[in-house]
Amino acid sequence: MTKKNAIRLFKDKKVRVHWDENKEKWFFSIIDIVGILTESPNPRKYWSVLKTRLKKEGSELATDCSQLKMQSVDGKFYKTDVADTKQLLRLIQSIPSPKAEPFKLWLAKVGYERIEETEDPELAFDRAMETYLKKGYSKEWINQRLKSIEVRKELTDEWQIRGMKEGLDYAILTNEITKAWADRDVKAYKKLKGLKKENLRDNMTNLELVLNMLAEASTAEISKVKKPQGLGENKEVARKGGNAAKKARLEIEKQTGKSIVSSKNAKELGMKNDNENKYIEE
Repeated sequence: MTKKNAIRLFKDKKVRVHWDENKEKWFFSIIDIVGILTESPNPRKYWSVLKTRLKKEGSELATDCSQLKMQSVDGKFYKTDVADTKQLLRLIQSIPSPKAEPFKLWLAKVGYERIEETEDPELAFDRAMETYLKKGYSKEWINQRLKSIEVRKELTDEWQIRGMKEGLDYAILTNEITKAWADRDVKAYKKLKGLKKENLRDNMTNLELVLNMLAEASTAEISKVKKPQGLGENKEVARKGGNAAKKARLEIEKQTGKSIVSSKNAKELGMKNDNENKYIEE
């Protein structure tokens, strides 16, 4: 079974999934999810009826879901409706099932916490600390990670002032910074660490985090002085900020004889395995 097409277990029930390398997204079989949440004897029909209702309501979920060929119980591959993680959460909200209620409560809790964090940003750091501790990260690493979040926020605030748009522009500029200091782009860096959707910074060593922070902080400071306009000029500033950290990386590597850019990911850094509601790839 390949990484792109696999069967995973969710609460002891099989769910067919597909990893899209280009989009860097997991796609889940909607019929499998519907079958688990509704326990319907005919989840395909249930989804068909639900899909029709959602279309009438003007829901984007019914029109935006894609189709992929997935292996059926007879061993053959058939086109089936799939949803990414965001669409999956919207689907769960649309299903009137007791099994869906825990997910709905969780979504409501997340939404409420997000509103609280908007009013009091310090809460976001407290919750992040708690989450990382539960995952088994050391307090030293967590303090470094939280500092990196602060540095990142200062950088994105500066990008916003320069007219850069959240999403694609930020991703492009982040890629330029990473390529400059680490000598590999974000995609190659994640591949080195064996990551897919996981956050790259959550899988960095302390020293990698420090250099990434230096690169982002340098980019922000250079931007404040240069006041770049347009994506092209901002990319040039991003490269300069990244190069400042690259010089530090090369000097440390020269003194230690070791590569700083590491293949180690969170599990190898001492993070605990979280078995609660875990997807298990067969």
